[in-house]
Amino acid sequence: MTSGVQAPRPKRALLLLLLLLFFSPLLVAFLVYYGSNWRPVGRTNHGTLIEPARTLPRIALPHGDADLLISKWSLVYIGDGACDSQCRNTLYFIRQTQLSLGNLIPRVQRVWLATDHCCDQTADLQMQPPLIAVDAHSSAAAPLLAMFPQDQRATTIFIVDPRGNLMMRYDSNADPKGLREDLKKLLSLSHIG
Repeated sequence: MTSGVQAPRPKRALLLLLLLLFFSPLLVAFLVYYGSNWRPVGRTNHGTLIEPARTLPRIALPHGDADLLISKWSLVYIGDGACDSQCRNTLYFIRQTQLSLGNLIPRVQRVWLATDHCCDQTADLQMQPPLIAVDAHSSAAAPLLAMFPQDQRATTIFIVDPRGNLMMRYDSNADPKGLREDLKKLLSLSHIG
């Protein structure tokens, strides 16, 4: 004998609907990210990215070795060794930024590539942490200097990663908090240098 009442069936349609609701945002995100050229326009860095990053040549310079820009994050300034007031302001900006990093200071070095009249020893060389001043006016330094953008060098600070890649630039007349924030972010995300 069979009765007219059947046992309730699992509601597969409801289960499929729940699975679809759960996985559809992931599917849409995957398709938008990998299936289109659209990328968010917002940015979180304060400096200007150098795209693509430029691998700097290893060149032995007077008072500096070929691996000078390897193994640490480097804040690089390029300018005349006589060091006018703009140069001193930029070197001060770099020093204060490095000092503001606290326990991250040992991972960052300051490098001054002097293109002529190397180097005004009173500019910043006695300050802690030390500034590495390198005479870069010789023809041997030309390939290295050519990798750095030429425009507005007197007010530009460059960031070189621990593998020797030129990756960012900053205007030393801008708010120093931006450089510090970007450096802290890079150092926290990076396990090199």
